[in-house]
Amino acid sequence: MPVSGKTGLELRDVRISLDGRELMKVNLTIAPGEVVTLMGPSGSGKSSLLGHICGTLPAQFTISGEVILDGMALDGCAPQDRHVGILFQDDLLFPHLSVGGNLAFALPSQVKGKANRRERVEEALISAGMEGFYDRDPATLSGGQRARVALMRVLVSEPCALLLDEPFSKLDSGLRDQIRSFVFDLARKNGLPTLMVTHDPEDGAAAGGRVINLA
Repeated sequence: MPVSGKTGLELRDVRISLDGRELMKVNLTIAPGEVVTLMGPSGSGKSSLLGHICGTLPAQFTISGEVILDGMALDGCAPQDRHVGILFQDDLLFPHLSVGGNLAFALPSQVKGKANRRERVEEALISAGMEGFYDRDPATLSGGQRARVALMRVLVSEPCALLLDEPFSKLDSGLRDQIRSFVFDLARKNGLPTLMVTHDPEDGAAAGGRVINLA
């Protein structure tokens, strides 16, 4: 469902090249709450595109075109100022922090006060079906629980767009459908324009949106 004042994520004639070879070119608009899947073989520039949107693509790549999020040009903005969340195939939880500490790390700085920050984290855990997990060691979690915590850590940072980089590839088949539904449902509920890159056609089918195949 579109969120008032939000226009989504636009990739306007974005071209990515490396050593003089064009890896990809794309024109794409993703509406708030829409999930678009980008499929293609290794080396087709899928992950490079996500890195460019996040502002983390190495300088040796040549870029042209514009990335627009809710009407604001992201090109030239520092990664932390882009309000873009990304979920990888590895959950990347901090082993030295509790589950609650992992989520609290991602809270925006404007959320002030220890009690208020804890309340935000507890709310996120409840929405993930993980009430009572605040003090748990991430090492004690199942794969599905770790995947849910990783997503909630992205969402508590209050992103305006969500990027998914092969996020389900390391989950066993029994968990994959469950976590896919969890991720896509929350992306839509939060009105986040979502771009997923994957090798797996089942990911695109589960997302239920547009699937763009790269050569």
